[in-house]
Amino acid sequence: MPPDVPSFPALLRPGHIASSRRCLTALPASQTEMDASRLGLVYYCFGSIDLLCAMEEIPDSNKEAWREWIWEQQQTKSETGSGFRTGTFMTPATPEQTEAEQTPSYANYDSPHIIMTYVALLILAMLRDDFSRLDRRGIVKFLGSCQRPDGSFTTVPRDAEQDLRTLYCAFAICSLLDDWSGIDVERALTFVESCRTYEGGYGQSSFCEGHGGITYIALASIYLAPPEYSKHHLTPAQKAETTRWLLNLQHESGGFCGRTNKEADACYCFWSSAALKILGAGNLFDSTRMAEYLASCQFKFGGIAKVPGETSDPYHTYLSLAALALYPPDLDESDANAATWKLDPLDVLINARESTAAWARQYIPGPRS
Repeated sequence: MPPDVPSFPALLRPGHIASSRRCLTALPASQTEMDASRLGLVYYCFGSIDLLCAMEEIPDSNKEAWREWIWEQQQTKSETGSGFRTGTFMTPATPEQTEAEQTPSYANYDSPHIIMTYVALLILAMLRDDFSRLDRRGIVKFLGSCQRPDGSFTTVPRDAEQDLRTLYCAFAICSLLDDWSGIDVERALTFVESCRTYEGGYGQSSFCEGHGGITYIALASIYLAPPEYSKHHLTPAQKAETTRWLLNLQHESGGFCGRTNKEADACYCFWSSAALKILGAGNLFDSTRMAEYLASCQFKFGGIAKVPGETSDPYHTYLSLAALALYPPDLDESDANAATWKLDPLDVLINARESTAAWARQYIPGPRS
């Protein structure tokens, strides 16, 4: 083949960057429901920009404005601890109230949220904040107030909703804080084990169907836990069983499906392949076919869709890029499109660019005494 002739599709980096920047300020009509979880949306947009090494393209004034907005979501006035809420659209303080007059506790609809606290910490790390305003003790208390007797976690205190996604976020926060004192790690890991299925995957809670995304969540939680809990690591037989089940989730299209006998979806290219990476089995599936599938999911106006032919969204864009950061296609340098697929490596347990995860681990714990 002559040099510089592309044999592999290009990763449309400029379009994906532009799409992520647009969604930070104005959502398309198809995505307006995401506004209820604004911090999550901001995480996916900035996460994509960060993985594409384009944070320097954002003006410093814009970064500062975003930092200030995120800190406005930190809720500290409650007996259940501190954390970050989903956004400002719910029940902000009345402007006429003085600080003394404001209620000493947040309302039900703007309380701290474990998942949003996790993403807020990572966004601030992407923006290279120094975390001097972080209420660390309050977050440790908040995590403890969300743990249930069975070891699982609710997203907000005194709620009934719980599954492994919330537990993972609690573990990731503890890992970034380097402080596990607020939760019962042993009970939490026992709950994770109760979610394992006969196939080798993990479900959202006990007796649920195995799910590729939740299997990543379970494995990341197990291997984020401090070393003294290594007895909960998978045995060789369990690793083999889980690896076999995950490999069988790769669809004939090259993408991954989330559950047995379902269709492929771009987001599961991250969830399932990242789970394989944690197990040390990332070399056992066809990552080039996965990249080809993700290339086919690219939207002509930027971003990556869940399946070919659909409109892109920030969630699938970020997770597709995260999968490619873990498994860039192995292309010959003579391929004209080879450079478009080069992304910075990803911290597979925290789910952030390695340099961002390193910044978070340096500054989130605060000054060492």
